[in-house]
Amino acid sequence: MKDKIFGVLQRVGRSFMLPIAILPVAGLLLGLGSSFTNTTTIETYGLQWLLGDKTILHALLVIMNAVGSAIFDNLPLIFAVGVAIGMAKKEKEVSALSAVIAYFVMNVSINAMLKISGKILADGSIAKDVLDGTITSVCGIQSLQMGVFGGIIVGLGVAALHNRFYKIELPNALSFFGGTRFVPIISTVVYLFVGILMYFIWPTVQNGIYALGGVVTGTGYFGTLLFGIIKRALIPFGLHHVFYMPFWQTAVGGTMEVAGHMVEGGQNIFFAQLADSANIAHFSAGATRYFSGEFIFMIFGLPGAALAMYKCAKPEKKKQAGSLLLSATLACMFTGITEPLEFSFLFVAPALFAVQVVLAGSAYMIAHILNIAVGLTFSGGLLDFFLFGILQGNEKTSWMLVIPVGIVYFLLYYFIFSFFIKKFDLKTPGREDDDTKTKLYTKADVNERKAAKDVKNSDEKAGTVADELSQTISRGLGGKANISDVDCCATRLRITVIDPDKVNDALLKSTGASGVVHKGQGVQIIYGPRVTVIKSNLEDYLASVTEEHFEDDAVENNTADASKTKDSNPSSDKAQDSDVESEPTSTVIISSPMTGIAADLSTAPDEAFAGKMMGDGAVVTPEEGIVVAPEDGTVLFVFDTKHALGFTTDSGIGMIIHVGIDTVKLEGKGFDVQVEAGCHVNKGDVLMKLDLDYLKANAPSVTTPVICTELKDNQKIRLITDGPIKAGEPLYAVDTYEK
Repeated sequence: MKDKIFGVLQRVGRSFMLPIAILPVAGLLLGLGSSFTNTTTIETYGLQWLLGDKTILHALLVIMNAVGSAIFDNLPLIFAVGVAIGMAKKEKEVSALSAVIAYFVMNVSINAMLKISGKILADGSIAKDVLDGTITSVCGIQSLQMGVFGGIIVGLGVAALHNRFYKIELPNALSFFGGTRFVPIISTVVYLFVGILMYFIWPTVQNGIYALGGVVTGTGYFGTLLFGIIKRALIPFGLHHVFYMPFWQTAVGGTMEVAGHMVEGGQNIFFAQLADSANIAHFSAGATRYFSGEFIFMIFGLPGAALAMYKCAKPEKKKQAGSLLLSATLACMFTGITEPLEFSFLFVAPALFAVQVVLAGSAYMIAHILNIAVGLTFSGGLLDFFLFGILQGNEKTSWMLVIPVGIVYFLLYYFIFSFFIKKFDLKTPGREDDDTKTKLYTKADVNERKAAKDVKNSDEKAGTVADELSQTISRGLGGKANISDVDCCATRLRITVIDPDKVNDALLKSTGASGVVHKGQGVQIIYGPRVTVIKSNLEDYLASVTEEHFEDDAVENNTADASKTKDSNPSSDKAQDSDVESEPTSTVIISSPMTGIAADLSTAPDEAFAGKMMGDGAVVTPEEGIVVAPEDGTVLFVFDTKHALGFTTDSGIGMIIHVGIDTVKLEGKGFDVQVEAGCHVNKGDVLMKLDLDYLKANAPSVTTPVICTELKDNQKIRLITDGPIKAGEPLYAVDTYEK
């Protein structure tokens, strides 16, 4: 159990590497922009001519500040996506999209609850009884301040849902929504309720943190230690703002009369004294105790930790680890942005974060004891240390004491981190248990390891045949070595093969395919809406096997199979003739969804449609760019590329209206869908509008199959109109015969 937990934490930590890589740059932009656009700083040093409002440099710094802020303000969303990608086993792009959707859904749900409860008023303002800092703007949505922890909740939850459901198969009527398409759907539903739950849970946590403020202010040096420990410990949860802001900006952090005015809050007191520095002998360490200690561990301590992690990295991974740690260290030292360094070990080695919390907390206390009074605007980096420590003089700030204390902390961090990493084999950057080779994992690597484990833990036969259906498809395509690329559209498995002559159509049709289409080296296998699950399983299978070729005489087998199929049902022709001669017991009329030229489905300029591999029906070549509902019914789904939609009539006939041939490649251009999945429409209601000129210029054909996808054995299509037809006029009949 312990190993499993740490294994999960390591995977979470690795998933953070992508978003962490941008944090150092964002930190430098934010630190420079924030420090050199501060009004008090500019006025104190008489830099209005260089950095004042309306100067070019000021404008550039404002932009830098905005860019850096954009990344840090949206850090929870960035980490939600990063964790979802890192924890998803397959189809990672689907997990990423689902995480974004779930993140917005969760915060919108929280926002709705805040409005319902009256904490957010009708005009968008926050009610007076709400604790300052507990509600913030999240991507433009007023929600609870949950910080990075909110993103982690989303990332882990969505990844779990994704891994559980991305291969789910639904009933035929809903099969289009199966597989990967189901993941964002279930994520939306789940995180609607997670948002409601967070509304009740998170404020309790926030209020508890805020209540600790009274303990801090009343216990002297110990209170400063407690403040530092709590602030650093809360950073991953995004609650540190709720905790420290009252100390910086309100009377909770103390009051002092400066230049004849009563000032509240530690940071406000420092800047008031800075503005009246000519009359100040030494800045108040009682006011700066809430931030002066940061210079000790941000400029000195954490770089020592980074050096320890670098030294402990595996030799073959030192270069990669060094690059990450160096950029993170520079951001920490110059701007005081610690997240890149802290997150690099927080989840893979929580014990080190506990060490960091205690050492950082003690730095606050030591700075208070030594009467160090260096202020800051943003965080405890070299920029603020230079401006508000060195330039103010040692007599007023005692900044020189930071250096010897900092050296001691550098050594403490270095030796303590080194000891813990080596003693407990902690998986800090450069020490991951990836592979004997220095490389990033690919999908194939993960699957091969999983397949090897399955073989070891099960009998030989079960381990060899991981997926019987996928194995048969692979054999039908000539084996793994003959498969160049695997993809799919809404209904077809699209395969690129090296040698088309090795493809065995008969074997492929035995897997449940309604047809196989050959286009050069391209092979299209018609499975219907459940194709996404088949594709995922086939990719997994191909990654887990080592076969080279499956030698087979495809032509001979295809011929034999066709003969066998024909001979096995000698009465089929008679049955068909019988259907023609008998009278149908019921008939359903399907009207044309377009104005144009109607024709038999066999005339469709596509082998799969013409061969009725996806169902029977008719085609209409449109002359007007309007597609309407052929009958009263419900829109089942709209394909992602907008070129087709699923429809079921109130009489129970399932249909697909597929506008044009190979229009999936247009990626939605030329289509303006007017409906969405689940909506009920009446006959003649507009379903979509078409840019016919664009479609005619960019698609092989605009001829539109209108097909019934789930005809029963005793149902047949009878074409009614062959030639000019208007939308709403009868196109074909669905006749039902006695079984």
